[in-house]
Amino acid sequence: MLAYIVRRLLLIIPTLLGIMVINFVVIQVAPGGPVEQAIANLTGEGGGAIDRITQGGGDFVAGGGQGQAGAESSSTSSYRGAQGLDPEFIKELEKQYGFDKPLHERFVLMMGSYLSFDFGESFFRDRTVVDLIIDKLPVSLTLGFWTTLLTYLICIPLGIAKAVRDGSRFDVWTSGVIIVGNAIPSFGFAILLLVLFAGGNFYDWFPLRGLTSPGFDEMSLGEQIIDYFWHLALPLAAMMIGAFATLTLLTKNSFLDQISQQYVITARAKGLSEGQVLWRHVFRNSMLLVVAGFPAAFVGILFGSSVFIETIFSLDGLGLLGFESTLNRDYPVMFATVYVFGLMGLILNLIGDLMYVLIDPRIDFEKRGA
Repeated sequence: MLAYIVRRLLLIIPTLLGIMVINFVVIQVAPGGPVEQAIANLTGEGGGAIDRITQGGGDFVAGGGQGQAGAESSSTSSYRGAQGLDPEFIKELEKQYGFDKPLHERFVLMMGSYLSFDFGESFFRDRTVVDLIIDKLPVSLTLGFWTTLLTYLICIPLGIAKAVRDGSRFDVWTSGVIIVGNAIPSFGFAILLLVLFAGGNFYDWFPLRGLTSPGFDEMSLGEQIIDYFWHLALPLAAMMIGAFATLTLLTKNSFLDQISQQYVITARAKGLSEGQVLWRHVFRNSMLLVVAGFPAAFVGILFGSSVFIETIFSLDGLGLLGFESTLNRDYPVMFATVYVFGLMGLILNLIGDLMYVLIDPRIDFEKRGA
C-alpha cells in the first residue's frame, strides 16, 4: 500500500503540471489582458482600480517579483485603446506585469514559485494572493462540505428505501422527482430561490448575501448557529438540487445488486429478520462504492457549483474570487486558484481510493498493479 501511495503522489506532479499548462495556454488565447485592462482604466473605458498600476515601478509583477502570466505583445498597436499613449509607458506597463519575458520563461518562473506556494501579489488588489486564498477558502470549503454531507444523509436512506420498495409507487415517484431535480441547473434554481424567498416578488425570509448577519460576534452560541444556517439555507439548496440523482440511484442499484447475492439468501434461511439482513450484511457491502466516493463527490460539488452559487449569493469564497479575477484579468489570482483547486482535487481523489481499502480490507491495489 505504501508503494501505491508513493506512486500516486508522484503522479500528482505531471497531472498538475498538465492542468497548469492547458490553463496557461488557454488564458493566453483569450482576448484582453492586464495591460489592456490598465489601458482601459487609464482611458476611461474600464471600471477597475488604477492606483496599483501607476505605483510600484518594475517590482509590480506576479510570483514574488517574477513575471508569470499574459501573452501581450510589446508593440503598442497590439493593445486595444493604446493609440495616443507613449510607447515607453506601454513598455513600462509590460515590465510591471512581467510581460517583457518570453511566454515559456514566464510559465517556468510561475511554476517555480508555485512549488513553494509563492503566488505573488494580485494585480488589482493590494494584497498577496496567498492572503486572498486563505481568506476565501473557508467559505468554499464550508459550502462543499455541508452540501456533500447533507446530500449523503438524504440520498443514502432514500436509495435504500427505493431498493426495498423497488417498482412501487414510492420508487416511481421519487425517481421522477430526482430526475427532474437533476435536470435543473443549480444557478437557475438559485435565481428562483432568490426571487421567491429572498426579497423578490414574493417572500423576504432569507438574507441575500454573506454567511453571517451584522453583529454576529455579539450573538450567543445558539443564535450564531441559527444565523449561520439561516444564511446557508438557500445556497445549500441550490447546490444540492442536482446532486441527488446520481448518488440516490447508485445507492439503490448497489442494494439491489447485493440483495440478490447468495449470502443474503443464506442469511434469510438462517432465520435472520429482514432488518438484520439489510443492516448487518447488505449495508456494508453495498455502501463500499457510495461511501468511498465521498471525496470525489466533494470535489465535484465544490468545483462544479461553487462559482455560480458564490456569485449569485455574493458569498466571498474562492469561486467568486476566481470569477472576479477572470473579469479583471488578474492572472496571479486566476492561476493560483486553478493550482489550489487542482491540487485539492488530486489529493481528494487519492483519499477516495484509500477509503476503499479502509472500508473493505480485501481490496489490495498492490496486487492489481495499480
